[in-house]
Amino acid sequence: MKLLQSAVAGLLILAAAGAAHAGQTLDAVRKKGFVQCGVSTGVAGFSNPDSKGVWTGIDVDLCKAVAATVFGDAAKFKLTPLNTQQRFTALQSGEVDVLPRNTTVTLSRDAGLGLSGAGVNFYDGQGIMVPKKLGVKSARELNGATFCLQPGTTTELNLADWFRAAKLNFKPVVIDKFDELVRAFAAGRCDAYTTDASALSMMRATMLPNPDDWVILPERLSKEPLGPLVRKGDDQWLDIVKWTLNAMIEAEEYGITSKNVDQMLKSANPNVQRILGVTPGGGKSLGVDEKWVYNIVKQVGNYGESFDRNLGQGSPMKMARGANALWTQGGLMYALPIR
Repeated sequence: MKLLQSAVAGLLILAAAGAAHAGQTLDAVRKKGFVQCGVSTGVAGFSNPDSKGVWTGIDVDLCKAVAATVFGDAAKFKLTPLNTQQRFTALQSGEVDVLPRNTTVTLSRDAGLGLSGAGVNFYDGQGIMVPKKLGVKSARELNGATFCLQPGTTTELNLADWFRAAKLNFKPVVIDKFDELVRAFAAGRCDAYTTDASALSMMRATMLPNPDDWVILPERLSKEPLGPLVRKGDDQWLDIVKWTLNAMIEAEEYGITSKNVDQMLKSANPNVQRILGVTPGGGKSLGVDEKWVYNIVKQVGNYGESFDRNLGQGSPMKMARGANALWTQGGLMYALPIR
């Protein structure tokens, strides 16, 4: 009996400790009045400033959506540009609240750095780009080639693994800053450039002279599921970021857009009623307003709207949805149900 009482007492202590810890990030975010998001130093379509210093991209939209969830106001956010070597330390130290920074979620990051992945907002894969004049049709023709690389990324590790498995060699040219690395590639300092295929498409379309002079080879060296990361130990904050992303995807599935969301409040569909908070419960579970999804969609848009204006046909990138289409349209975007 004493053993049982001790065990129960121990469980109660653990539960109390968990309850005290829960909500720590949300409380801090509300106290300062904005969400601090870590983003790239400039990757078009994901997080990039224009000539006036206004940042756009799907990662910026996700940051805005988290602000809409927490405050009901998508404008209550601030961005911290971080390079590849700064990003995890900034999140671990509390400098940023969430890291929606075109970052691949891996086991070592999710389990080894004290961080948790909160979903995937872009499915990608590592590719290789070369100058057309090189006459290369496959990565297997690049034995001994020099590669432009950023340090501290999965890109370098994936390239090493792939070349080792293919019994080929390469020489790295490592430069930290993305813009400098692209200029080095354009100037011919490297034979090839490797990074996520989406970034290669962006580079070819917007950063390199004459897009037709560059070829993205057919091989994909890896899976690169990109998504937001948060610190481990605060389940409520993880839930808020995770369900914010799910809400954007779920809204697209049900055809709820920034243009029709007011009209959709009158929908008789019980799923739509739950999503938009007409039927309450979801907001209470997260510790936010019941209109949290309405605020996201009204102020930021659903996932499809965000993709289109930043990466798709409404953007200079003109990127096909591909794996990032909804599951009902042959893609991988499948939202967990809000119910």
